[in-house]
Amino acid sequence: MAHGSSFGSLLQSQIISRVVATVDALPRQGMGSTNILPLRTPSGTMLTQQVNGATVITANNGGRYAPYMTVLNDVDPHALVAWYKHNYPLFQEAYRELGYPHGYFNDRLIVAIDDMLAAPDVRDPVAVVRSGPHYHFVDPQLQSLSNGQKLMVRMGPGNEEQFKAKLRMIRALLAGAQVAH
Repeated sequence: MAHGSSFGSLLQSQIISRVVATVDALPRQGMGSTNILPLRTPSGTMLTQQVNGATVITANNGGRYAPYMTVLNDVDPHALVAWYKHNYPLFQEAYRELGYPHGYFNDRLIVAIDDMLAAPDVRDPVAVVRSGPHYHFVDPQLQSLSNGQKLMVRMGPGNEEQFKAKLRMIRALLAGAQVAH
């Protein structure tokens, strides 16, 4: 039995380390390593179409995020925050190992959530240009957004609304919860 529990601890530690690295990267510009995401990126390439000579993200592109949105909708914010609080020492340790010996992960998490909540609500088709394997926003203001805000724009308005609603609930629970430093 000890083997199974140590495997579970190792797996949880790896997941927490990846979550910490992702949360740290979300409010930044440029991801650096693409291996930091705790989950795989959506399958397939971004869905685009030509409109008046420009390449724009299609409304159907949001469908690529459907598996993630299903998980998001199924997540109980109360249970998630309770799990986070219980495991906070592991999150803090992973944050220190990432290179922040004096900071608090909970503070960074709040910054990341607030940054994503501040993402612009873009309703018009978003023009993109392909650069190698990646797409970049044509609008310099959108291209200058943080990683988390760009994600919100790419996932589409409907998904963004749902994601922001869940983030607001989690943010409120975190603000009401005393996370020990």
